[in-house]
Amino acid sequence: MVDHVVDSCPGLVLDVATGPAGVALQLAARTGARVVGLDVTEAMLRQAQRNVAAAGARVQLALGRGEQLPFADATFDAVTFTYLLRYVDDPAATIKELTRVVKPGGVVANLEFNVPTSRFWHFWWVGYTRLVLPLAGWATGGREWFDVGRFLGPNISTHYRRYPVPWTVDAWRDAGMVDVGARPMSLGGGLVMWGRRAGA
Repeated sequence: MVDHVVDSCPGLVLDVATGPAGVALQLAARTGARVVGLDVTEAMLRQAQRNVAAAGARVQLALGRGEQLPFADATFDAVTFTYLLRYVDDPAATIKELTRVVKPGGVVANLEFNVPTSRFWHFWWVGYTRLVLPLAGWATGGREWFDVGRFLGPNISTHYRRYPVPWTVDAWRDAGMVDVGARPMSLGGGLVMWGRRAGA
């Protein structure tokens, strides 16, 4: 995902759903751009602040929602977002909002979990997400992490039943994106998407 942004040589980048700022720090290190990391969770932003301070990076952090960004139209040269669309009520409207703040010609790139399409890998993915993840969560973090592990697989499956990858590609195009691409990764368990806002 970051590679697609690096290739565009941006000056100002927005990283939505930044979490602990892992992507934002990569963007700052690899592009030389000023980066704004936005997240809806204050606890995540506190961890992000610690990570940014430790790295001495050019990353500014902001509290906000991907569905309602606190920025003017065409503010950023590029926008990234990770693991976001499964948590919003209206993915199509959220994609339009993410596109709104990108300058014409700017890049949008996304990293997300995915459901493998191969029968072989889908079988193992289901076993991993329904059994291994919850048990590993229990072993490493107790009941709270067990619940997280148990939630993740069904959440991913439900999202792609409602919004399969071709639907998402169309939603990006409907939002004004061109040159939209999608690449499965990790045996189909991950997905990188990218595109460019139409215009100059």
